[in-house]
Amino acid sequence: MRRRPALLPLLALVAPAMAPAQAPGRDPHAVQPERPTVATHAFTVAPGWAEIEAGIEIDRYADRSTGASAPVVVKIGLASRLQLDLDGSLLRLPGRSTTGIGDLAVGAKWHLLEGASALGDFAVLAALKLPTAPTASRLGTGTTDASLVLISSHAFGPVSLDINGGYTWRSGPGTLAPRSASLWTVSLGADLDGGFGWTAEIYGYPGTSGPSGAAPIVAVLTGPTLLVRPWLALDAGVIVPVSGPQPRALYAGGVTNLGRL
Repeated sequence: MRRRPALLPLLALVAPAMAPAQAPGRDPHAVQPERPTVATHAFTVAPGWAEIEAGIEIDRYADRSTGASAPVVVKIGLASRLQLDLDGSLLRLPGRSTTGIGDLAVGAKWHLLEGASALGDFAVLAALKLPTAPTASRLGTGTTDASLVLISSHAFGPVSLDINGGYTWRSGPGTLAPRSASLWTVSLGADLDGGFGWTAEIYGYPGTSGPSGAAPIVAVLTGPTLLVRPWLALDAGVIVPVSGPQPRALYAGGVTNLGRL
């Protein structure tokens, strides 16, 4: 479900529920979930600490075929305000029995500003997806993808709002994936009583061109979150298409802080 397309972004606006501000003296063992939303927030894991995010999404397409993905993201704090991301997914393609690991990606998030008047907490996320999965089975695109995402995060009491903007450039002829792609998303998260929270997001993939071009997509994601322990958060919910060929989907997953490396 983590379309983490750090790998497909251009105008992304997002705010994960329960994404806590990184204040001085904050517990480095407390999770900072980027799930379940499409994009990410501006905050980073503490230096020398690691988190892992994992989940599953089941997609139901208009032709009644079903696909699934099980993404895993490992986040490692490299320095103050600098985070390394390692991304991979287990995929089951719709309409066929193909199951396998998709392309792998590596990224770095740099938290540049804190509490700026207009930008709030501001970060830059750069990512590189490598052609590690086979293209014959359509598990991989056979392209090297470079992505850049600009992230602006805001907090209004228990409510969070993040604004991202990014773009993806791809190598190759554009037969399996467009030469470029973009994404916009706006997401709100709210902390409720007892560790419960809620997230609601609207996102879109503008149309792409070329042999593998696709019509634009707009969809809504929403669902509850639960902070089980300061170091463990869970999520679940639904994705509903508004327009374009976005499948309906159910998702569930979690985030855990693994501790100091």
